[in-house]
Amino acid sequence: MTFDASGRLPEAFLTPGGSSFMDFLAGHAPDLLPGRRSLGSADFSADVPHGTTIVAATFPGGVVMAGDRRATMGNIIAQRDIEKVFPADEYSAVAFAGSAGFGIEMVRLFQVELEHYEKLEGTTLSLDGKSNRLSALIRGNLAMAMQGLAVVPLFAGYDEEIKGGRIFSYDPTGGRYEETHFHSVGSGSLFARGALKKLYREDLSATDCVTVVIQSLIDAADDDSATGGPDMLRRIFPVVGVVTADGYQRLPEDEVAAIVDSVWAERHNRPDGPASTLT
Repeated sequence: MTFDASGRLPEAFLTPGGSSFMDFLAGHAPDLLPGRRSLGSADFSADVPHGTTIVAATFPGGVVMAGDRRATMGNIIAQRDIEKVFPADEYSAVAFAGSAGFGIEMVRLFQVELEHYEKLEGTTLSLDGKSNRLSALIRGNLAMAMQGLAVVPLFAGYDEEIKGGRIFSYDPTGGRYEETHFHSVGSGSLFARGALKKLYREDLSATDCVTVVIQSLIDAADDDSATGGPDMLRRIFPVVGVVTADGYQRLPEDEVAAIVDSVWAERHNRPDGPASTLT
């Protein structure tokens, strides 16, 4: 960063050129944007930690998002307590699967982008606007994705217009897709989504919805080696975020632990988890 003769920041730094922090960064420090960096022609996908399974599900009045805590590096467990679920702003949450380093960087840049817009415009973006901003960030990482360092987020939030939660998924090119009721991303997503199909109901309470997403993560861990289930020995549990009209709340560790302990006790009798009803 350069200063003028008086030791002050140049005027351009103090005069925003638009409501997008990405535009400001591109004009003054483009090398800090994820998509502007190059790692050459090598494939680094097996040499960096990757986050795995994240899930989200709506309930009347809000949405729940959760993620397992495992990061893998090839066949190695790189980290047992990584966090993949974060508040995007007061009324939305974002989680990521894929390259852990770029995922965390993208989440932080997204948080700053939303805060930058709110401070300049004096109002928050709509949920659709937030989801579109995240799409642009993912598209900016396309060069990294082509080298095996893809980041695939899941975005969800409370929509004031419908008085409920909405979920958005993405592909590595930045394509945005709105999901109905629930969705899962990551290596264990196939198994997690199967559990969600079996257990999800539209009339779930917030607590029941949290239980369902935890059940889905346990099912994913049961069949996908890259997904980490609750670590009962180390007492490491999924990160769970709940977004309602009151805003984003990370569910306290003791509440998550109580739900996991209850689910775990039931699975001693039925290891494959609860059966869905036929009606």
